Amino acid sequence: MADIKVQKVEKPEDRTLPVFRALDEVFERIQQRAFELFAGRGFKDGNDLGDWIAAEHELCWPATELSEHDGGYVLKVALPGFEPGQVSVTATPRELIVHASAKTERREDTERAKAGTILWSEFRNDDVYRRIQFSDAIDLSRVSANLANGLLKIVAAKAPKTATRVPMAAAA
Repeated sequence: MADIKVQKVEKPEDRTLPVFRALDEVFERIQQRAFELFAGRGFKDGNDLGDWIAAEHELCWPATELSEHDGGYVLKVALPGFEPGQVSVTATPRELIVHASAKTERREDTERAKAGTILWSEFRNDDVYRRIQFSDAIDLSRVSANLANGLLKIVAAKAPKTATRVPMAAAA
């Protein structure tokens, strides 16, 4: 099991890290692909969300599971074939962003060449993103991540809720 460094962004409005710009570009590609899928169906209503999800999975979204446990969240992201140095996690008070990137060299595989032409493959995308938003704030000092056997596990504790004070005049 290898620990993954979590980059922590204290102010949600601070979007200067390159991962935020890259994620915006990914969302634009997803939007374009979802529109292409929608257009391919002849602009018929009824599967808009399905088109969006299909575009996400096709372009960059790894399988993910989010659960809530004892005042915190556990996020599991399937990243088979990625090494710890190829995975980054960014946390803000209301979101987690996972980015895994690997440079692979394309070379002829003689066994695959003998087997025939590959028509399509779901084995791996070399540049994947996943963004999860939370309704409750998370405590950035208590976010940790580790990668073991192709599964990234991120644990994020919820931030303590601050008591809202009611002004005296409003209480009367």
